[in-house]
Amino acid sequence: MSEVIVALDFSTEKEVVRFLRDFHEPIYTKVGMELLYAYGPQIIDVIQSLGHQVFLDLKLHDIPNTVQSAMKNLARLEVDMVNVHVAGGSKMMEAAIEGLESGTRPGMQRPTCIAVTQLTSTSQEMMQNELLIANSLDEVVLEYAKLAKNSHLDGVVCSVHEAKAIHANCGNDFLTITPGIRLANDSVDDQVRIATPVYAKEQGSDYLVIGRSITQSENPLETYQNIQKMLSV
Repeated sequence: MSEVIVALDFSTEKEVVRFLRDFHEPIYTKVGMELLYAYGPQIIDVIQSLGHQVFLDLKLHDIPNTVQSAMKNLARLEVDMVNVHVAGGSKMMEAAIEGLESGTRPGMQRPTCIAVTQLTSTSQEMMQNELLIANSLDEVVLEYAKLAKNSHLDGVVCSVHEAKAIHANCGNDFLTITPGIRLANDSVDDQVRIATPVYAKEQGSDYLVIGRSITQSENPLETYQNIQKMLSV
C-alpha cells in the first residue's frame, strides 16, 4: 500500500506545531532545508516528541568523504529517512551508506537512504538545454535508479510517471518516493511532472510526498484522512 509523507513546508516552528497538533495518530513527515537551516536539529526533536516519523530531505551532494561524515552525524538524529543526489555518483552513495551504518547506535536500524534522480520541477527541455543531458528524461531517471540500487541504496525519489519502470527494473523492494502529488483541483505551482494520489498508487509509488494539498487546505486532518481512504481502496 502507498504511504503518505506530509511535507512540512513551513517557515517557523510555531506553524509546524500548530499544524501537527490535530494529528493525534503518528504520521510520516518531511523536513526540508528551510526548517532545518532555520532551527537545526531542534525541529526534528519537536516533531519526534509529538510521535511522528521524519524524512530529512537535504539531498546531500558532495565528495564521498564529506557525505560519509555528514551521514554519520545525521544517523545520530535517529530520523527515519535521509537522501542524497544520484548525480554525486556511486562512490558518494556508497559512502553515504557507510556513514549511516557507522553513526547508527548499536541495536538500532539505520535510516532508510534514498537518492534523488531528477527533481519533479525538471522538464525534458531544461535537462537538455541547461543540464546538457541528451538522453530522454525517462532514460536518465531509470539509469540513475539502477545506479542507486547498485550502490546499495534503499530507493529513489522520482516522479510518479517513472515508478512503474523503476520497479520493473530494480525490483518491488526498491522504494519509489514520489513528490509532485496534487489533488484534482489543486494548483500545479512549480511542479512539472505531477499526478493525483490514486494515479500514483496505480503506478506503484511506495511513498507519496504531499505538501500544499494538505498543509494549505481548510481542514488538513480531514484532507489527509480522505487521501488515506483513496489509497486504501
